[in-house]
Amino acid sequence: MRAATYTEFGGPEKVSITTVDIPAVGEGEVLVRIKAAGVNPVDYAVREGYLKENLPSSFPVIPGWDMAGEVVERGFSARRFDVGAEVYAYARRPVVQHGTFAEYVVIPESYLALRPQNISWEAAAGIPLVGLTAYQSLFDAGKLQQGQTVLILGASGGVGSLGIQLAKAKGATVIGVASQKNQQYMRELGADYTVDYKSAHVGEAVQQLVPEGVDLIFDCASGETLQQSLQALKPSGKLVSILNHGTDLDPAIDFTYVFVEPNSRQLGHLRELAEAGKLRVPVSQTYTLDETVEAMKQIQTSHTTGKIVIVP
Repeated sequence: MRAATYTEFGGPEKVSITTVDIPAVGEGEVLVRIKAAGVNPVDYAVREGYLKENLPSSFPVIPGWDMAGEVVERGFSARRFDVGAEVYAYARRPVVQHGTFAEYVVIPESYLALRPQNISWEAAAGIPLVGLTAYQSLFDAGKLQQGQTVLILGASGGVGSLGIQLAKAKGATVIGVASQKNQQYMRELGADYTVDYKSAHVGEAVQQLVPEGVDLIFDCASGETLQQSLQALKPSGKLVSILNHGTDLDPAIDFTYVFVEPNSRQLGHLRELAEAGKLRVPVSQTYTLDETVEAMKQIQTSHTTGKIVIVP
């Protein structure tokens, strides 16, 4: 099969398109023909070696953790899905090696869920990582409830975009923080209020909107934006971050760092929301497998609105 691979850590120039063997299908695993693979900022962080202390890699590495595709072969005891089933998954394994920027991937069947049928392959492939990250941050770690108020920092990015929609589906009030050009985008996704972090002090602006403070801050931006926002957190409130590990925070803050894990049950819930029209994933650009380097350069600019997707 054709796949994007790299044999050492470094920049996007380390990635090349090669022909590799399709991995053997083991017990409890399935072979999936990839129809589309979502690209995420973590893909370049892994490639650069930034996460090697916590995420071991085995070279050559095929990058990519998001995918939607079709089951073509089943291993022993893998019988949840028929051959031909249309599925999607967050495909991160404990060791980084067999990713989704390829024509096929072998994956534990337990990672898979049926994909949403009312959206494109490309949109489906854009959901798993960002959707599960938002889901696990808001609900598992943040315990967000109907009627509460959540402040989402970096709300126009991939995770934040899904966070707005999931929080609204739960019945929460959502305040989204991003630059001026993304204010309307956040409102279209369902944000009740928006704040431009470049023209206002985030904490002061939020306190004007909700003087009593917010129940939850979901941090997808960190840095000065996070520091400014803390004054708007209720004393009983919760802070959840996907970027900050808490070392520079007041230890009195109820804080949790989240690094997303595969969860097929939650993917099933995300599918239900998508099929009910409560979850959409704007795909801003698609790339061929041969254009993987260009896709990884784009995601590294940190200025991608919506999702970018590789179609093998």
